[in-house]
Parts: sequence; structure tokens; C-alpha cells
Amino acid sequence: MTSSYMRRALALAKRGLGHTSPNPMVGAVLVDNQGRIVAEGYHKKAGSAHAEAAALKKAGEKAHGTTLYVTLEPCNHTGRTPPCTDAIIKSGVQRVVVAAVDPNPYVAGGGVERLEAAGVEVLVGDGAEEAWELNRAFFTWSQRHRPWVTLKAAMTLDGKVASVNGQSKYLTSEAALQHAHELRRTHDAILVGSSTVLADNPSLTYRGSRNGHDPVRVVLDGRGRIPATSQVFQNQSHAPTLVFSSEDAPSSWERDIFSAGGEVVMVGRNPDGLLDLSEVLGYLADRHILSLLVEGGPTVHASFIQHQLADAWVGYLAPLILGGQSAPSPVAGPGFDLGTAPRLTMEDTRRLGPDIVYEARFHSVRNEDTDVYRTN
Repeated sequence: MTSSYMRRALALAKRGLGHTSPNPMVGAVLVDNQGRIVAEGYHKKAGSAHAEAAALKKAGEKAHGTTLYVTLEPCNHTGRTPPCTDAIIKSGVQRVVVAAVDPNPYVAGGGVERLEAAGVEVLVGDGAEEAWELNRAFFTWSQRHRPWVTLKAAMTLDGKVASVNGQSKYLTSEAALQHAHELRRTHDAILVGSSTVLADNPSLTYRGSRNGHDPVRVVLDGRGRIPATSQVFQNQSHAPTLVFSSEDAPSSWERDIFSAGGEVVMVGRNPDGLLDLSEVLGYLADRHILSLLVEGGPTVHASFIQHQLADAWVGYLAPLILGGQSAPSPVAGPGFDLGTAPRLTMEDTRRLGPDIVYEARFHSVRNEDTDVYRTN
């Protein structure tokens, strides 16, 4: 069972959603020996004070003899900020309760070892499941060297993403659209295929009501089809646009994309003849992109699913029936039989105005070989 203090630390950490990447979201609470909260803090954005440092600064001398509840193992290395372990030791904190060990190789248990060597009692495992869920993108990036991948699709009740004549805009309500933009706000990058760019010419920017940033825009275009005049290259966003392509693309097209402000990245093809998504995800991980929102189309969705590179599915259901045998569904490709079809776990379902939004998970990134869930 997660303690009330750790639940508070987790709630604080969530305040950093959409702002801390490539760092994890972290919250910290200092508690005295009477069970009173002395100070608390959270990591607000990359480059700012870590949660532990923020709480310790607020507490001052009152930190001596306290217990620190923190959602992720304190760092033990110098980056843009000093090591949190040094600050904890110097402050006189008596005990540290950690939800999850940091899988980042720069930390990876080193923070716990440093504290224990200095005589600080350390307990690990309080709120481990919640801590993993909070930072699932960070754990996936650290353990698998790829972003957490969410597939997103809006469809009718009969599972169509467009009509037989290709109409697809505004299937769902304004409430669903705003929810989709919040997904963009909380993901580092957004990916579509070239067919989506050619059909819809989207800008792929965040247009929600909260203070947020545009995700990095990613397009898969193996043959160099999208024009340099596409909205994804216009100056309405400071977010870069990455176009993954192959040697099949004309060199003149590559120059045009570069001149328009885009970046072309060449990758290989998989046995199906499509761009190698493992290469794409590896490159994005190298760019410190921890989470990727895939907005299709159907061929792109199918490729991620077939190669077991999808972690979550977010679907929007509109109370509409389009019908039509040739009307597309959210997932194309050869399909699966019942014996090999991916089995998902439904995580959440709710109403958004007239529509329904649901989230399901393909699989967990938990790795039995890691020490993330070690308990004392």
C-alpha cells in the first residue's frame, strides 16, 4: 500500500506533466518525527531545481532529522544541477523513502548506495507501481532506448476513420478535439505518415487552452512524396519537423525539404518494404524524445502494432455510422487471426460530450531484469 506521504509526492510530481522532459516527473515531501509535513517540492521543468533540492531549500534547518519521501531515486551525478544526494546528506535528513529506483545508467542504484554509505536509511518500493505509471515514458526510454508510443485514432461506431470518398475531418466533437490536443501537449513528438500529410495537410501543433508547447513533428515518407509547402514546414511553430525517408527519395526533394526548414533522416526498410520503425524510434531516443503520439494513418498504425512497438491505444468513438466496405478502419495491413491478435488491457473509458474516449495498453515495459521495483 502506498503511504499518504508518497501519494502526496506523486501528486506534486504530476504538476510537471508536459514540462520536464527529457527529465522524469519527480515530487518530494519532507516529514518530521511527529508526522508533520515540513516542506515539499517538485521538478517544474528541465534545467530547474530537482524536487528534493526544492523541498530542502524550503525546509532549511528544519530538514535535519526528517524523512524524505521522493518518487524517484535521488540523482548522484552532476548534470545541469548538482547531485541531490549531496544536498540530502548535508541537510541531515535521517531517512529517505524512494518509490522507484532510477533506471537511467547515470543513476541506476548509485543514489541509494551513496545515501546508505553516508549513514542515511533508505527504503525502496513505497508507491512503486504508481511511480512507474507516472514516468512510463522515462522508464521505456531508459530501459528500451525508444519512446513510449501511443497510437491515437478517431472513428465512428462502426470503426471507420473516413467515409468511402475520403472525408475524415471533424468526426468527433470539440470536446474530443481538445482532449486530443492535450495528448499533443503531454507528448514530446507527434508522428504521421505521408498519406496523412497529403490528404489533410495538418500543422501538427498544440492548440489547446493550457500553457503548453508544440511537439516535435515527425513524418514517415519513404518515397519523398510530401511537398515542401506542407503546413508542417510553415513558421507557425518553433518545433522542428523530422522527415524519415529512404534512398528511394529524390535528392532534389531532400534539398527542397531542407530549404523549407525540415530535416530529412534516412533509414532502412523492414522486410515488408516499409520504413524500419526500430531505426526511427532509436533515432528519436537519441534526440531525447521520450514519448511519441502516433496519429496514423492506418498503414502506420498497422506497422507499429505488427512490429510490437506500440504501448498504448487512445480511441475516440463518435456516435456516427458511415458504413461502406471500402471505408478505412484505424488499422490497415494484412490483419491478424484470433490466435495472434494483440490482446489489450482497457485502462480508462469516459464520455467527452457526445463522444467516448478510451485508453488501452498493449503491453508493459516492466523488465524483470531491472531493480526498479526492489523493496527492502
